[in-house]
Amino acid sequence: MSRKIVIAGGSGALGSIMVNRWLNTDADIVVLTREARPHRHNIRYVRWDARTLGGWAEELEGATGIINLVGKSVNCRYTAANKAEIIRSRVDSTAVIGEAIQQSETPPDCWINAGSAAIFGDAGDSVKTESDAVGNGFSAEVCKQWEATFQQCETRQTRKVFLRIGIVIQSRGGILRPFINLARFGLGGRIGTGEQYLSWIHESDFADLIEWTMENDSIVGVLHACSPCPVKNGDFMAAIRKKVGVPFGIPSAEWSTRLGARLIGTEPELVLSGRRVVSERLEKAGFQFNFPELRDALQNLVL
Repeated sequence: MSRKIVIAGGSGALGSIMVNRWLNTDADIVVLTREARPHRHNIRYVRWDARTLGGWAEELEGATGIINLVGKSVNCRYTAANKAEIIRSRVDSTAVIGEAIQQSETPPDCWINAGSAAIFGDAGDSVKTESDAVGNGFSAEVCKQWEATFQQCETRQTRKVFLRIGIVIQSRGGILRPFINLARFGLGGRIGTGEQYLSWIHESDFADLIEWTMENDSIVGVLHACSPCPVKNGDFMAAIRKKVGVPFGIPSAEWSTRLGARLIGTEPELVLSGRRVVSERLEKAGFQFNFPELRDALQNLVL
């Protein structure tokens, strides 16, 4: 095996992208998971609870990198219990990985930790880069605690990169399929005002960015994992309608969106708020997106 990569949260939506990227390659891929699974090809599954040290920590010895993608889905009602779990799942997994790296005799070369572009809150139409001040609100506060935990972990021999990830649009799973279904039934109009920005990244560009980050020793600190071309919700919905061949879409007013969110057990702010996030650092470093424009991304992803 030429390299060993440990993926925490490798069974989730983002983790699956990376597992599929490295499946049947010469890389030794270790997925940290709460559920036991049979190994397949070059993928090994190792049990952990995402909060305490255990035998799993030995897998970090001599690893090329550790990628932490753990975090309870925010697609839920923000009850007190769910809010606590959203924070705990992110903070605890990050802290314990930091502990494992600190006790390693041969620590990983790099540590890439997931974060979220939601750290800017509901930011209107102002462009947000890595150097801009963060926002307020529950989602932003979650992200602040997440990043603070990561920054507090001292790993002198391990390079650290924190990714503020936009919405990863995928051919399977994620947000794309529900919106496509709405559009096909004539319900794919703008949501709320339609002016809120969606910061996104194609699943292939996300995987490329992870690999690129691992291979570039000069990349440290906070990095935005977002396409250089964020779009407004109204334009996003229009692009989906065009792709599926439905010329019209009934808009969803704010009041009906809030009511619908309650009925299906999620938070309306997930679609009513937005932020216009891009990466100044990726542009300067010369990272190349294969799908910078939403039109091309949808053409590739939507069958």
